[in-house]
Amino acid sequence: MTTLRNQGAAALPALRRFSRSTTMTLLCVVVAGYVGLGIASSGSFLEGPSVRTFLQYLATPVLIGLAQMVALCVGQLNLAVGALGGFSACLMGVLMADHGVPAGPAIVIGVAAATLIGLLTGIFIVATQINGFIVTLGTMTILLGAQYRLSGTRTIDGYSDTLRDLGRSAPLNIPLVFLTALATAALLAAFMYRTVAGRRLLAAGGNPVAARLSGISTDRQIVLAHTVSGLLVGIAAAVATASLPGVNRSVGGDWLLPSFAAPIIGGVALTGGSVAVLGTVLAAFVMRLIDSARAQFSLDPSWVNFLIGVVVLGTVVGGRIHQTRIERKITAPGGTSSAQPRGAARPAAALPSTKGAR
Repeated sequence: MTTLRNQGAAALPALRRFSRSTTMTLLCVVVAGYVGLGIASSGSFLEGPSVRTFLQYLATPVLIGLAQMVALCVGQLNLAVGALGGFSACLMGVLMADHGVPAGPAIVIGVAAATLIGLLTGIFIVATQINGFIVTLGTMTILLGAQYRLSGTRTIDGYSDTLRDLGRSAPLNIPLVFLTALATAALLAAFMYRTVAGRRLLAAGGNPVAARLSGISTDRQIVLAHTVSGLLVGIAAAVATASLPGVNRSVGGDWLLPSFAAPIIGGVALTGGSVAVLGTVLAAFVMRLIDSARAQFSLDPSWVNFLIGVVVLGTVVGGRIHQTRIERKITAPGGTSSAQPRGAARPAAALPSTKGAR
């Protein structure tokens, strides 16, 4: 009985923190928005076919948001998310339609190619010490050319019927592609929160100097982050290929803004050192609701991008204002925390154990 009481007392502060978190706010917005659209559509939005369609096209925004989140956690930007996804999707389509490669090997090759490009991007950033913004911008341009070289002006739609069936499969009106996105998010959360490699990524992004002093190679973390980001983009490309009736040079063209919007709205800092897997998933859900509302009320598509852009900018500005207030409280006379004197070094316990790390 005492043990249960102690566990309950320990859980209360965590529940209070969650109730005031960005994730809780997004969860409330998702529930209210979904119910609101259901009422506005006289219940048709809540019916099985509508739910299936909604979730099917939610899978890709979730995955590209997670891909960008991993790059952001080490203070990097990946502008090549859309181009890499489009190139990988067209590569899979060409392999299946033009060269008769079965669906399984074609998907493996496409995902492996995206992962390899992410790895090479990270290595190039580390080797040249050029800002990741510039490197991924150049990578994006190269991949757009490669995507056009693969597909030209045609739409590649003669690929595996098995892959199409998997893309349309939805037991209990829950698409397999959406379940794939959720499983990927769960595995990524376990990697980031439960493994030494994930904690090193966060340490390198949060305080590179302290990470290096603790024996963590920040260069390796940058390479790892871009590699994982490429892997997630490859999975997103596979999901898009399975879901769409065909792939062409336009695939991935509208991925860049959602890839940034989901993690930023979800609570990930642009300066690095943080991840928010559930927040990113919920933010992608919110953006999908906005798109569904546009279709429901026949709104101009440009207003959707405008609204998402305003939300992203507002989130960034709000986060910066909040951070500035915290810094002022810490540096103001009498505002220093009693737990850690002003000017004290970051506690060693805040960084992961790196015994034997190089």
